Amino acid sequence: MIPRPRPERFRLRRTMMFMNAQKPGLIKDAYIYGVDSIMLDLEDAVAENQKDAARFSLYHALKTIDYGDTEVIVRINGLDTPHWQEDIRVSVAGGADGVRIPTCESAEDVKKVEEHVLAAEKEFGVEEGRTLIMAALESPKGVLNAYEIASASDRLFGIALSAGDFHRSMHTHYVPGGIELNTARNLIVMSARAAGVQCFDTVFTNLDDEEGFENEVRMIHDMGFDGKSLINPRQIAFVHQTLAPTPKEIATAETYVRTYEEQSKLGVGVYTVNGKMVDIAFIKDASRVIALAKACGVYHGDL
Repeated sequence: MIPRPRPERFRLRRTMMFMNAQKPGLIKDAYIYGVDSIMLDLEDAVAENQKDAARFSLYHALKTIDYGDTEVIVRINGLDTPHWQEDIRVSVAGGADGVRIPTCESAEDVKKVEEHVLAAEKEFGVEEGRTLIMAALESPKGVLNAYEIASASDRLFGIALSAGDFHRSMHTHYVPGGIELNTARNLIVMSARAAGVQCFDTVFTNLDDEEGFENEVRMIHDMGFDGKSLINPRQIAFVHQTLAPTPKEIATAETYVRTYEEQSKLGVGVYTVNGKMVDIAFIKDASRVIALAKACGVYHGDL
């Protein structure tokens, strides 16, 4: 078995790339793309009569492949299927960093999965609390319950929009610009921030529409999402570039932090920088920008 460190509840998750857990040739080298998280899929990507084979493939991949620093999450089957409990057992036994709950609609769904994760950890001698959870919101009920879902468990690190089923349940379809998802996206970001967890946007499925993909990534960055689900390695670099702080943002954050340290020594709480009033609220955000820049590998200063 390839030993993996204990997963971090809060880490850089700009990109989560979905891969069919049933295809060893596809998942054995997944880490080489530089994605932050790999999503090994036991749900939609696997035919009903291939669920056992997919779990077998998943278990041996988790046991034998060194994914390095790349996070490995497993999307289990829905809680309304006969598969999800065994999905959890195999994921925990194999050493996955976490599981993703599809079509999560309530805090009770999260707690149910958490109970089975804990039972699997005990069964297989895995450190209790090691296996993380995330929840996919794919229905109006799930989106409206986003805050209670996001705050349901200390294991839960984030919530994600899954637009395919959401479109169907809302009797709508993909619209360039994303107007049909605006309400859901805003509710998910606000709920995640209120609960203190991360939030992730849905996949962009039209691989031929590069302009549309780039526009959507810029939009979800402006909305405050932490990352985006992906289906193709070609999409990784642009997301990483867009979600990283810009040189101008880094320089401004550095200026705020350094001047605040200087002014604090003089007993000054509010002052101006380049004609703009600055106080402690600005410093908290500036410190977040510096921390994100460091995590993205684009900060080379000494703060």
